[in-house]
Amino acid sequence: MKTVLVLNGPNLNLLGTREPAVYGSATLADVEAMCVEACARHDFALDFRQSNHEGQLVDWLHEAGRAQAAGTLAGAVFNAGAYTHTSVALHDAIKGTGLTLIELHISNVHAREAFRHHSYLSPAAKAVMAGFGVAGYPLAIAGLAQMQG
Repeated sequence: MKTVLVLNGPNLNLLGTREPAVYGSATLADVEAMCVEACARHDFALDFRQSNHEGQLVDWLHEAGRAQAAGTLAGAVFNAGAYTHTSVALHDAIKGTGLTLIELHISNVHAREAFRHHSYLSPAAKAVMAGFGVAGYPLAIAGLAQMQG
């Protein structure tokens, strides 16, 4: 059974209390439970992680690239939070590992502040999902399942 890595970047530990009008009332634990169910539907195991630290996220992407190369990882779903708009290091980690990755945003970043319209991750991602709220997570997992073909 392959694993799906779901990575969450800075401030996603605040889901449920941070700007609920934008991000909803679901907590990160609620999102993890949704991902467990979605992975089970597609015969995947789940590895669910969150960090506020860019270097930790880079290390996890490197680890994921090795796991995918070894055939144990189907791919990753990554909500990089604000690092989406600032981190060349995350772009390079995704591109450098060849990781199959879906970039995910809870809100529609293109309907928000102009600085959120640019993503350093998109050019390295296989797909981008935005605006479905936390329901985007299981949708992204279903997308990874489709990519397994």
